[in-house]
Amino acid sequence: MIIAIDGPAGAGKSTIAKLVAKKLGFLYIDTGAMYRALTLKIINQHIDSNNVPVIITTARVTALDLVNNPDGSLQVFLDGSDVSAQIRGPKVTRFVSDIAKIPEVREVMVTLQRSLGKRGNSVLEGRDIGSVVFPDAQKKFYLDAEFSKRTQRRWEELKSSGQSVSLDDVAVDLRNRDTIDSTRKVAPLKKTDDAIVIDTTAMTIDEVVNAVLSHCPPS
Repeated sequence: MIIAIDGPAGAGKSTIAKLVAKKLGFLYIDTGAMYRALTLKIINQHIDSNNVPVIITTARVTALDLVNNPDGSLQVFLDGSDVSAQIRGPKVTRFVSDIAKIPEVREVMVTLQRSLGKRGNSVLEGRDIGSVVFPDAQKKFYLDAEFSKRTQRRWEELKSSGQSVSLDDVAVDLRNRDTIDSTRKVAPLKKTDDAIVIDTTAMTIDEVVNAVLSHCPPS
């Protein structure tokens, strides 16, 4: 069974998808982490973000893998190295949408994401899971929240990871990502007609998880 969870940054996708997967005993696949890992490699190799041909070549020769741990955490491996912490840095956040909008990069990632999803029952979260990666997913959800709430959540997430960033800077980055993600030519962020929409603005984490699970009875 494939459960697709899409939505904009800060809507709570990662947290909810991880908890839903753990409760159901499914694999958790954070597709955004894959784009972040590739972006980290591009940054570390000092590749210009406008050098599309080199970025495409890099994507095609990069080894990415996701490993679910018994405690529910996810490890992200880039060319065999665990980069789970590094991919959450502000520089990666700033450039990841620019990398993710490249059509040929998305082709590489979608192929890998489909391969990971076929390992077993899975919960995948991202921006084009229900529309592109797994359009035939048995369950599709679209999580959203008011912009101010999404900004606050992302700011608190960054603070908890030890990063010093202002709320205003987070708002600017988030709005930029929203624009890029929703207007890119290939696989833009959008809600599919068959997705169940959940506005998480005034909901607790447990409430959102329970709302998702209410539509996913045990098989």
